[in-house]
Amino acid sequence: MLFLRSLAFNTALYLNTIIQMILWAPVYFLLPRKKAWFVPKFWAASCLWLHKVLGGAKAEISGTENLPAGPCIIAPKHQSFWDTIAFLPSIPDAVYILKRELMWIPLFGWYVAKMRMIPIDRGSRSKALRQAVKIGRERMSEGRQLIIYPEGTRRPPGAEPAYKYGIVELYAQLQVPVVPVAHVAGLYWPRRKFLRYPGVIRARFLPPIEPGLSREDFLKRLIRETEAACDELLLEAASGPNPPPLPPTAISRIQELQKAGTASKEASSEPL
Repeated sequence: MLFLRSLAFNTALYLNTIIQMILWAPVYFLLPRKKAWFVPKFWAASCLWLHKVLGGAKAEISGTENLPAGPCIIAPKHQSFWDTIAFLPSIPDAVYILKRELMWIPLFGWYVAKMRMIPIDRGSRSKALRQAVKIGRERMSEGRQLIIYPEGTRRPPGAEPAYKYGIVELYAQLQVPVVPVAHVAGLYWPRRKFLRYPGVIRARFLPPIEPGLSREDFLKRLIRETEAACDELLLEAASGPNPPPLPPTAISRIQELQKAGTASKEASSEPL
C-alpha cells in the first residue's frame, strides 16, 4: 500500500507540474509579475493537497505571524523537496536563491525567470555570494522576502548542523530581519527516496532575528534557535501514534536528547 500510494503521488506531482505549466502559460506570462504570483502559489498549494490526499501527509505550518510586514530573509531547514514549495503560499513576494542550472530547464526556467529570482553559480562561492548580496539588496528595496537555505543542500533529519557562511553575510550586508524556519519534513518526504510516508508534517516560522548582531552572535543564535525547534519537532514526530521510519541521524539525535534530558533531571534532583 505504501509503495502504491507513493507511486500515485509521485506520478501525480510530475503530471500536475507539467500540466499546470502548460495551461497557465498564456495567463502567467502576460500578467505583471506580482499579479502572476497566484499561479506558482496555486501550484504549490495543489502539490500539498496531492501529498495529503495521495501520500497521506498533511502539512501544518504555524508561526506565520512572525513574518515581518516588509523585506526579510527567510531561512528554512533544507531536508526535502517539500520545503521548497510548502512555504510559498504563506510568503507575499518570495525571491529564492537557486542554482543557475535550474534556469536552463525548458518552460520551468522561464517561469522562474518571470519571478526575478537570484540564480547563482555554485561552482564559484565567492562570486556567488557577491552576486547574491548585490541582487538581494535590489530585491529588498522592492519589499520582497528572500529565501535561502542556510545549510545549502538537503540534509537528513537529526544530522549535525552544517550552516554555511552565506546566510551570515546576507544578514550583515542586507540589514533586514532573519526568520528561521524549523521542520522535519525529511522524515515523511526523504531526500533521494521514492517512498512518501503518511503523517502530519509540522513546520514553524520562528521569531525573527533582528539586524544589528555581530556575525558570530547571529550565527550562534540562528543555529541554536533553529536546531532547538527542530529537536522539539523531531521528538514530537517520533513519539506520535504512527511515527515514520527514522533515519540513523534521527535515531542518534533522539538518543542524544534523551541522555541530555536524563542527565538534567539527575542534576536537578541532587541535594544542594
